[in-house]
Amino acid sequence: MNRTAVLNIVGLTPNLLGDHTPNLSALARAGTLATVGQVLPAVTCSVQATYLTGRWPADHGVVGNGWYFREEGEVKLWRQSNLLVQSPKIWETARERFPAFTCANLFWWFNMNSSVDYAVTPRPMYPADGRKIPDVYTQPSELRDELQSDLGQFPLFSFWGPNANITSTAWIARAAMRVETHHAPTLSLVYLPHLDYPLQQHGPDLDAVAGDLRAVDDLAGNLIRFYEARGVQVVVLSEYGIEAARQPIHINRVLRGAGLLRVRNELGRDVIDPMGSQAFAVADHQVAHVYVNDRSQLHRVRALLEVVPGVQEVLDESGKQQQHLNHERAGDFVLVAKAGAWFTYYYWLEDARAPDYAFTVDIHRKPGYDPAELFMNPRLRFPKLRAARRLVQKKLGFRSLMDVIGVDAEVVRGTHGRVTHAPEAGPLLITRRRDLIDSSHLQATEVHDVLLAHLDGPVT
Repeated sequence: MNRTAVLNIVGLTPNLLGDHTPNLSALARAGTLATVGQVLPAVTCSVQATYLTGRWPADHGVVGNGWYFREEGEVKLWRQSNLLVQSPKIWETARERFPAFTCANLFWWFNMNSSVDYAVTPRPMYPADGRKIPDVYTQPSELRDELQSDLGQFPLFSFWGPNANITSTAWIARAAMRVETHHAPTLSLVYLPHLDYPLQQHGPDLDAVAGDLRAVDDLAGNLIRFYEARGVQVVVLSEYGIEAARQPIHINRVLRGAGLLRVRNELGRDVIDPMGSQAFAVADHQVAHVYVNDRSQLHRVRALLEVVPGVQEVLDESGKQQQHLNHERAGDFVLVAKAGAWFTYYYWLEDARAPDYAFTVDIHRKPGYDPAELFMNPRLRFPKLRAARRLVQKKLGFRSLMDVIGVDAEVVRGTHGRVTHAPEAGPLLITRRRDLIDSSHLQATEVHDVLLAHLDGPVT
């Protein structure tokens, strides 16, 4: 067995490599860089599940960062259980080949209820008084206290939200090094998400993200040197590329305007009612799953969707099959946005009727992905002062909303999710092992076997 570490640098693409990435560029020159074909949808959970299983979403069932759980009548995003991935994972396959194999999963998704040997994933505490306290879930359980004793509390509020920054990614990198030092796993899966944030905030503007590129490259360089000094091979991988965002599509407002989406009045605010709706959408970046509860409305819904400005494709059963997305969890129709367009989850018609969670960072309550969570509400005069006041209130035990997020989708400058045909703007794989890469381009499902091949055979 050859011990291997996989650094998943989210948002890294071949056209971002250059003067700002000396460490990553040097690794590519010393070895090889292959572009990677995209998964539909090109979003974190679907792509990671494809890499780890070598199967398409039609097989592993991860049709997005979340979906409508039909049996429960609820939309759920960012679930954590590894049992939701319905195909064997790379560590399970490797363990059959190599009895002494061990695996550490550092923040790749679906990292609870998993069969890895060492797991670390974000898991905040939610006391009954309404606070959200940063924390992690680990396997084995004692690893949680060991990591936070050595590294400090996981900086959750820099992992996502308007304060997203490099400190959370740096914490993950240090955690990976500690796990390597103490446990020496055969395979380490390390998630380095920081580059994703500025690319969504600013779009693929090299000048705007130059500092973030350098910061991520510094972290990656330290990890590469650390692992290689310990005889561990390093693979650099990414999930998708970010393109400029210019056109938000409020797909649920379209469905509501047609009388298909229903809301409940809760304390004077509109709250979506998925079970009571004839049709509604789960928006996920540039892909939206449209669920049609009233089957008699299928033709009407399709005709409505086909003329929505910004929609490029409406995938029915045949279209889903062609895109390897024909799984029961997928919507009855799957919408793909045109270049530069993306789907919001917004369903209210007046901001005064928006649900209270719309103005907060709340990835589990919102029935769709919300990149506006990366921005303070531009309508607030002193947003940081408001956030500080809310934080004090929470620490004093008062129930209060951290209502500092806006509902203006125009602030978002970068998006992803659709399959593009520009390899230089898509995901990549970098390795020193030229002998393991037969082509300059890999299908996403081939990444699994390339990683397995790194574990097997002599290092050349």
